[in-house]
Amino acid sequence: MKKILLNIALCSILGSLNAQTGHEIKINFKNCKDTVVYLAYYQFDKSYLSDTCKKVVKGNIVFKGKNNLDKGVYYLVSQDKARYFDFFIDEQSQKLQFSTDTLDLVKNLKSSTSKENDDFFTYIKFITSKNIEFSGFRSKTQGMSKSDSIAFINQKGKELNESVSNFEKSFLEQHKGTFVGDVINLKMEKEAKDIPKASNGRPDSMYIYTYYKTHYWDGVNFQDDGILRTPFFADRVKKYFNSVVVQNPDSINVEIDRMMSKTKQGTKMNMFLLAYFTPTYESAKVMGFDKVFVHIIDTYFRTGKAKGIYDDKTIDNIEKRGDILKPLLLGSVAPDLLMIDTAGHGAVSKMGFDTVKTSAGATKLYYDNLQNLTQKFISMSTIKADYFVLVFWDVDCGHCKTEIPKLLDEYHALLKDKKDVKVFSVYTQHEYEKYRKYIIENKLDWINVYDGVHINNIKEKYDIYSTPVIYVLDKNKRIKAKRIGTEQVKDIIAQMEIEYKAIKK
Repeated sequence: MKKILLNIALCSILGSLNAQTGHEIKINFKNCKDTVVYLAYYQFDKSYLSDTCKKVVKGNIVFKGKNNLDKGVYYLVSQDKARYFDFFIDEQSQKLQFSTDTLDLVKNLKSSTSKENDDFFTYIKFITSKNIEFSGFRSKTQGMSKSDSIAFINQKGKELNESVSNFEKSFLEQHKGTFVGDVINLKMEKEAKDIPKASNGRPDSMYIYTYYKTHYWDGVNFQDDGILRTPFFADRVKKYFNSVVVQNPDSINVEIDRMMSKTKQGTKMNMFLLAYFTPTYESAKVMGFDKVFVHIIDTYFRTGKAKGIYDDKTIDNIEKRGDILKPLLLGSVAPDLLMIDTAGHGAVSKMGFDTVKTSAGATKLYYDNLQNLTQKFISMSTIKADYFVLVFWDVDCGHCKTEIPKLLDEYHALLKDKKDVKVFSVYTQHEYEKYRKYIIENKLDWINVYDGVHINNIKEKYDIYSTPVIYVLDKNKRIKAKRIGTEQVKDIIAQMEIEYKAIKK
């Protein structure tokens, strides 16, 4: 029954000031016990305080100021932080008068100065009446069997949904070109009619999806900052990118660019959308979605389009983060590593690498001993394997002590299955004796290496901010998976095997 519920939730705007003509909002609130009330407003997925009336006498509330309020949906808040009711403010409606009564707040809502708000209150009253009507149906199911009760509620719900849908369509048609119409349009779903049948005789699901996606943003003006300050816009954006757009990075990149192109540089809409997309895809939990974050950086940050949204220092930090992630995107050739194994430790120790204190000192040692070092290096890029597991870990890491033995078991299982797999096990610290002891005691019979000469900068090169970190590479050292759990290694390799066989065909 979600469709008949009016979800007037959070969203507001900090907003810039308009022409200095001023605003005045008067509310006659009968039977109101508050002595203080607040005026709040929606902006994307948050809400903010706009003004406070500190002297409420007999329910008479006044918000007054020299500046215009930004266009948007505002709401009245009690001294106990309960939301009373929503109303609209636009460029032409800055002097408003409302009245209501706590005995029946919705039924008594009126505006004597704004037809648009009065029409909106009519809408609210209709939706509220349908919610009450639906609640009443439940009492009529007493004595029915469970199946009859469900059938009854479903039928009544369907009838109410149809009634609400027809009302909304009529309301929208009557209010096209108005702000209240734009807001109700955001709430309404765009559903296909006259759906053709697929070859199996059922409604064509692809047609339904294509229609829904194509018409999802019908009637939404991305150049109107007022749309940001509504209860529905943020949820609609999130639903679109989480549920409607195909969930792969390339599709999401296309849709972000399409949406951003509908906005104007420097507007609140432009700024808030970019400020939403950037952290959302920086912290995305789905593997490979860092490609979206890198795309945002390349398209909007490096081109100067993020100026005014973030300060220069933040922009610089975000661009540096992009520099780290870009070489590690799925499908990229993994950056090479020149490492030292346990057999080579003695030689590099004698050169002084175990005791060197500074990066400058390590650099000098490196060039002084380059000829000998070349023979000691194990280059990751030269190791041949159909399946290449790259793991970064630390002897003292508690999680590593659990995961490394599991990975070792997975490795042996893959070898038994005659998979051409190698594990390049990178110790991220430099306490050699502790490292060597762990290898021996746990019988780590794979390629054990560490950054013995301090030249790889592995923490930045492979974005190692915690351990263990596991990458899976193909025979060409292209990244197929990253930052995965040990339990996923087998499945990733199985999928790679299918891909290899498909290529051979």
